[in-house]
Amino acid sequence: MDSWKRKLRMGMVGGGQGAFIGAVHRIAASLDGQVELVAGCFSRDFENTKTTGKQLYLDPKRCYKSFQDMAEAEAGLPEEQRIDFVSIVTPNKSHFPIAKTFLEAGIHVVCDKPMTFTLDEAKQLVELVENTGLVFALTHNYTGNPLVRYARELFQSGKMGTLRKVIIEYLQDFLMYPHEKEGMKQAVWRTDPSQAGLGGTLGDVGSHCINLLEYITGDPVVQLCADKSTFLPDRELDEDANILLRLKGGGKGIMTISQIATGEENAMRLRAYASEGAVRWAQENPNYLDVFRYGKERQTLTRASGYLSDVAADATRIPVGHPEGFLEAFANIYVGAVQAIRRYIDGKPMKTEEYNFPTVYDGLRGMAFIYAAVESSEKGSVWVDLG
Repeated sequence: MDSWKRKLRMGMVGGGQGAFIGAVHRIAASLDGQVELVAGCFSRDFENTKTTGKQLYLDPKRCYKSFQDMAEAEAGLPEEQRIDFVSIVTPNKSHFPIAKTFLEAGIHVVCDKPMTFTLDEAKQLVELVENTGLVFALTHNYTGNPLVRYARELFQSGKMGTLRKVIIEYLQDFLMYPHEKEGMKQAVWRTDPSQAGLGGTLGDVGSHCINLLEYITGDPVVQLCADKSTFLPDRELDEDANILLRLKGGGKGIMTISQIATGEENAMRLRAYASEGAVRWAQENPNYLDVFRYGKERQTLTRASGYLSDVAADATRIPVGHPEGFLEAFANIYVGAVQAIRRYIDGKPMKTEEYNFPTVYDGLRGMAFIYAAVESSEKGSVWVDLG
């Protein structure tokens, strides 16, 4: 079957009225003209689903009351009609049952992070993906940025030498105010352990940090020592954490994350210092990468410049000087997933190591990080192994 002669058909679970990330996924998936949204269960409230479906011009018959109904109905449609993959954009609590249901129905999955509600679910999902052989993509979207991919290439090539120190931070002030008490949907589930899981800020932004650090440097964290805090009354989950890191190659690291850092918007920054040089990248200014060499002039590389590599060029859409950012990086994750799904449909599946997007193994890694950080902090900020 030649899947390249048509758009892939996408379904979505979550992302109804009042949600944020669902719209981001829809824009990202459609940005390169390879995907068409055709079905969805956008909310547990069927009226919300019907309203969302109407606004998205979907066939009412393909707007479902439950994700179980959706998986069963779509799997039963003729091959030329059913969805090729589903995008899961619900709170953490439901990621695993939804992913499991669609994988068992033979449908590929793109899932928002963190991957699951518990570490045990993450392990089960790895086994399920391995057994089905289906494509599973996790949307750690910052890895889709052209200059992040170029920084990764610098470390992979050995040009940066041995990593000695890394500092990664992700600071927001989103939860400075108790929005959950006023019913803000995004705050309600993120501060509720029954929906978010074991970690609050650790899961919401800390999972991005561990993923980006290991993606760029290629040097996994093997031990951590965490100190998590909750400052606002009546909250159960962490709002802030400071974490010391030990890396496999012998380097050391610092991670600081917060959602109560007054004045910060979405300040994710990484600085990696190695024996042959250093890199510095900031999410709020993603079109520039600083590269340093001892005793030489400092360089600020710009996205879409001719001196970058093919890896960076492949993740770039518009000429230099025209900023690209959050949505385009997000779209690059979908581009990679779509390529893998097309290869699967055409009977030429890619190996997992060929994937150009975060996988189920990255999701397992993120959940292991959350659990290790919570364990460390609750035991008095002791060192805990991270595999």
